[in-house]
Amino acid sequence: MRRSGLYFAAGALLLLAVVLAAAGVGDRPGALSDWQALALGIVQGLTELLPISSSGHLILVPWLADWRYLEAHPDFNKTFDVALHLGTLVAVVVYFWSDVVRYATAWFHSVRRRSVSGPDERIAWYVVAATIPTAFAGAAGEDIIEEHLGQPWQIAILLAVFGVLLWLADRLPERGTIQDLRFGTAFAIGVSQILALMPGVSRSGITITTGRAAGLDRDSAARFSFLLLIPVVFGAVVYKGVKHVLIESLPAGSIGPFIVGTLAAAGVGLVAIDFLLGYVRRRDYSPFVVYRLLTAGIVLAVIATGLRDATF
Repeated sequence: MRRSGLYFAAGALLLLAVVLAAAGVGDRPGALSDWQALALGIVQGLTELLPISSSGHLILVPWLADWRYLEAHPDFNKTFDVALHLGTLVAVVVYFWSDVVRYATAWFHSVRRRSVSGPDERIAWYVVAATIPTAFAGAAGEDIIEEHLGQPWQIAILLAVFGVLLWLADRLPERGTIQDLRFGTAFAIGVSQILALMPGVSRSGITITTGRAAGLDRDSAARFSFLLLIPVVFGAVVYKGVKHVLIESLPAGSIGPFIVGTLAAAGVGLVAIDFLLGYVRRRDYSPFVVYRLLTAGIVLAVIATGLRDATF
């Protein structure tokens, strides 16, 4: 997609989300409002794709704003999370559509021939192999993560620690592109995604950190991170969608916030991808590290002053 078309699509999606929120489509008194859904969709679109942790921000924003509905209605929260991730998935697939077709075609050709030939087929298989560890860990550890992780003080610490790791990895020399990727590196990047199940780590952040630590240039580390996002988020959307939407009935008041949040996440996600890839071709990841450290400091300060509790 041309850049002008991309920004037009992003603007149209976000405008539609705003119009629906202003019209109060599907709003239900006492539930999550469309305006709150719009804000969280924008947060998701930015933070899923930038190395600053979407899961952490989707917890911290309602916590700081004192929006209690998601905390008090975990079933709604789970299904709403599916909708937001669907939005960013759409953004990544649209932005990388030519790459998606290219690598998917290469993978099917490889399967049909029962051999791997050329960099496209190799990268396609790397994406598949790198996705497997996270898929198993996510399915097996979902309940543990929900029960023991995601408290604001934990998110603050993880934002800071993994922000410093990103800064350290980004100081290393750039030695190769995505075409130079080897199986061991790709698999290590995939395994590192397991850490991102902890809110505050950031899926894109930890995969970019691992890629840079292995010597990938900044653009290649970001591109491979986004390619890995497609099967990981697609799998999560399908798994959680079946579990929390199809098997279990949708909570009342879901439709409006779901539509608004999904549209906002998709629109903002398109811009976030283009911004990050354009930015890292010229500069390093230091601003994102500074942001993570500042956010961690603010969260801990809010807790220390008693404005908000450290836990839910």
